[in-house]
Amino acid sequence: MDYQAQVMKIIAVPLLGSLLIPLLGWMGRKKLTGYLAVALIATTNILTWSLLAPGLGGLKEFQLYPLFQGLGVSINFGLNIDALSIFMSFTASLIATLIAIYSLGYIEHEHHEPEYYFIVTLFVGAMMGLVFSTSLIFMYLFWEISALACWRLIGYYREPEYVWKADKAFLLTFAGAVLMLLGFSLVFAQHGSFDLVGPGSLAGKPISAIALALIMAGIFSKSATVPLHTWIPDAGVAPSTITSLLHAAILVKIGLYGFARMFLNGMVIPEGYWVWILGFAMASAFISACAALMETNIKRLLAYSTVSQIGYTFLGFAAVSKWGYIGAILYIMAHGLAKGGLFLCAGIVEHGTHTKDMTKMGGLIKKMPITAIVYVTCALSIAGIPPLAGFFAKDFVITGLFEGGHPIIATMAILTAILTLMYMLKSFHLVFLGAPRGESHHEGSPIMVGVVAVLALLTLISGLGLQLPWNLANKANEQREALMPESAHVSTEH
Repeated sequence: MDYQAQVMKIIAVPLLGSLLIPLLGWMGRKKLTGYLAVALIATTNILTWSLLAPGLGGLKEFQLYPLFQGLGVSINFGLNIDALSIFMSFTASLIATLIAIYSLGYIEHEHHEPEYYFIVTLFVGAMMGLVFSTSLIFMYLFWEISALACWRLIGYYREPEYVWKADKAFLLTFAGAVLMLLGFSLVFAQHGSFDLVGPGSLAGKPISAIALALIMAGIFSKSATVPLHTWIPDAGVAPSTITSLLHAAILVKIGLYGFARMFLNGMVIPEGYWVWILGFAMASAFISACAALMETNIKRLLAYSTVSQIGYTFLGFAAVSKWGYIGAILYIMAHGLAKGGLFLCAGIVEHGTHTKDMTKMGGLIKKMPITAIVYVTCALSIAGIPPLAGFFAKDFVITGLFEGGHPIIATMAILTAILTLMYMLKSFHLVFLGAPRGESHHEGSPIMVGVVAVLALLTLISGLGLQLPWNLANKANEQREALMPESAHVSTEH
């Protein structure tokens, strides 16, 4: 199989196919735009299936296509296919497919349907492009396309307050991206390359502390890490399908992937700075868990939960250990499935009760039993309860922290997991148990309930059948260890 051609299709189908959606809208075929978007995104996911077996077999190849050479600058477009990029592309496109299907029932009575489906499909294309890019320049390009898509989708309802919050999200993440681009420029000035793989690439090359700080500003702003997290709770004004895309499938995962690709499979962080990254990640995970515990708005609670779990995933990566790395990759999948289910359940609840305030709900398990079962299943996975996928991923992250020589941070991670269980149980109790405290309706539409049920089922299956995703994550770790020199790990030794 020509894997490079296959990856080109994975990127081109959503990226170029999205351009057909506005055409359908202009032709008066607005109802068909959703089905076209589902077809494009589902095709993207189906194409990634063909890479799973080769990925498990150790597939690792890249191809560089020179675009500009001159004035001492060489800019290449390249595709990098390995276990990490395969895992990320498959996971993101699978969750995005389910969200797009759910949208058919959620968005059908809203205005601007063609625009919605166009931006969602473009969003997925940007994620696929970033995941397989070999160049910092093209990672930045797709990074910014995702920012534009995020801005448009958060302000989807066009009310002044919502538009302001969308502007806030864009400006904060754009400012971080500009700083990151400056960091890339410093890296180029130091090593004369933007490529993460290939001849003369940045793989195994040390970078300066200033370049690291600038790049991390971009990563932390995109992944909503404290103190650059404030835009993500405000993004709850968007449709629940959008918040699910932002939190579960694409946006905040871009920052995590960028960190893993650049610093665990590429450039070498200066000695002594890993502990700072661990400190930021732990603070983000703990502080946002405390904030979630105080929230009564269901979507803001889930948003703060995302900030906390992203911090948790950073802990796994920053431990620079086998179990931490595998746990972080698995938690990207586990969190994506469970948090996608939680936000889509919140969408069903909001549709039925016309409020996001959990103190005005209660007793919904009688009217929405399937939604309630899905919600508690996904919530327990996020909290790390066996045998759900989140338990194994969190256990590996904590094991990786001990393995990397960080017992205090590992202990804090355990405390944060306890806080996660507390606010998840609180939200379930307020929404679904007790006496009804407000307006309540029956279950959502069959298509909406069906999608959340599938996400809960996948959450359970991925825990009980952990071997397949574990094998792919383990292969990604083996490729990382083979690529990075021993000097990349010095800073974690004590």
